[in-house]
Order: sequence, then C-alpha cells, then structure tokens
Amino acid sequence: MTLLNKKITTFFDDIIYGSKYGTARQYAEHLGRQTNTEVKAFDDINDINTYNTIVYIGALYAGGVMGMKETLSKIDTLEDKKLVIATVGLADPNDPQNIETIRDNIKRQLPATLYEHADIYHLRGGIDYSQLSLKHKTMMWMLYKKTIKIPESERNAEVRAMIETYGKKVNFVDMKNLECLTKYLNPNQ
Repeated sequence: MTLLNKKITTFFDDIIYGSKYGTARQYAEHLGRQTNTEVKAFDDINDINTYNTIVYIGALYAGGVMGMKETLSKIDTLEDKKLVIATVGLADPNDPQNIETIRDNIKRQLPATLYEHADIYHLRGGIDYSQLSLKHKTMMWMLYKKTIKIPESERNAEVRAMIETYGKKVNFVDMKNLECLTKYLNPNQ
C-alpha cells in the first residue's frame, strides 16, 4: 500500500494553496484528505507565524507562484519551522532547465533566508483555455505569439509545452506525484 492510499495522522499545520484555475487546489485538497489536514487558500491565512510546518502549494502564474510572496513574507522567524513549497505548472517539472527557471522565479519572490530554508517540489498541472479570463487569454495569446518566433533549437521545455498546448484543454495532474512530498513530510510512515 502506498502512502497515498493510506490515511495518516496530521503531522503538520494547514496546507496553504494559491490557485487560479484549480490544479494547485486539487493537489492541496488531495494531500489534505490523505493527511487529515485542513486546507486553506492563501488569502484565508490569518497568522502564519503560529505554524510550525508551512506547506504551500502554489500555481505558477504570471512568472511567479500565486500568493506565495504575500503569504510567506509575513513570516517573522524561521527558527524551528519547516517550510515546504510545491509549485504547480504546465511544463514538465522533470526537465532540469524548467526547474531552474521556476526556482529563479521563486528566488525573485522570496527573501534569500526563506528561499534557502525551503524544501521545494514541483508538480505538473494543466490548463483549459475555455476557462481563462479575458485578461489571461490575452496574456497567453501574446506569450504564444512571442514564443512561436523562437527558433526550434532555442526552445526550452516550458516554451515547447506552451506551444503544444496553446488553445487546448490539457490535464497533467497526477496525485501519485504527491508521494515524494508526503514521504518528506512524514518519513516515519
């Protein structure tokens, strides 16, 4: 039996998520069910300083992790705290270049002390263009127009994924990918 099929007792504070179109929330809710842990949207967090273990699952959106900066910047001290960040994006999180890009974006959002203290994981999400807001559709169209001009030899995994999925509904959510995060958070299970 894998950890994801086995109920375990709560071993950390609420799971916090930032989600625009739902895939980060899906991962957070699934992890919450598996761990009997309450799940809260980032804008529902009152005092993050009461948390001993902070688990933040956030969608990659507009060059950053949605809600992460606003939420984690409220941390007064990291003493005796564990910080876990899981990003959810469209491009393959197993591609080293994509991971480097994501982590560079996280570095720009967080103070160095937070970034260096964080254990970071990457999950793959999805997109449904029919559900995007007009603003986001326009932003994606402009990004698509820019990316198709990049020569094939210079396209990274993120660019290729954007071009391949543009205008479509794709879903790469796989709850099995939470197992490494669950094992990290509760190594005794």
